[in-house]
Amino acid sequence: MAKAERGPRERMVFSAAQLIRRDGVHSTGMREVAVDAAAPRGSLQHYFPGGKTQLVDEAVGWAGGYAAGRVARFLAALPEPTPSGLFAEMVRQWTDEYETAGFAGGCPVAAATVDCAESVPSTRTAASAAFATWTGAVAAALAGMGVPEKRAGALSTLMISSLEGAILLARAEQDVRALTTVAQELGPLLDAAGRNGRRP
Repeated sequence: MAKAERGPRERMVFSAAQLIRRDGVHSTGMREVAVDAAAPRGSLQHYFPGGKTQLVDEAVGWAGGYAAGRVARFLAALPEPTPSGLFAEMVRQWTDEYETAGFAGGCPVAAATVDCAESVPSTRTAASAAFATWTGAVAAALAGMGVPEKRAGALSTLMISSLEGAILLARAEQDVRALTTVAQELGPLLDAAGRNGRRP
């Protein structure tokens, strides 16, 4: 859904997620969110009586749902879904962004975790739930490709942990090398788990 098609509340949550992924929680101000969302500043208090913390927590939750929703779209784009193909699409989302738009943005859930895990319990909880939503979607997709359920959960954690680490390295190095490396190195392992789970 295009930004203009969202209501003011949705626009503010979306804008908060985009600003957090670029600047982090501490550098994202309520005024900047209102301007980016083209929303009246007074509407922030109306929609988010819990202030910035509520807005950040909702932005983190939105990001987790968005990442989970992308999993089905990635699978649909594959002629023959495989675990390595899914992971390659997850990685490609980031390499495409970095190669066309630069390395300014990262994962808003990761940014909120780094900034707030120890200082804001509700944001840590929101980040944990967002990662669980995302890993759950990946695990379900892997299970649908023949990976045993218990292994699917472990591999989804491995995939997302590797992706998040590679995003961090890519931004630090201003290079997609880490992203392409994790896709190449994990691909055979992921496909082997899928083959091993299938019945003859």
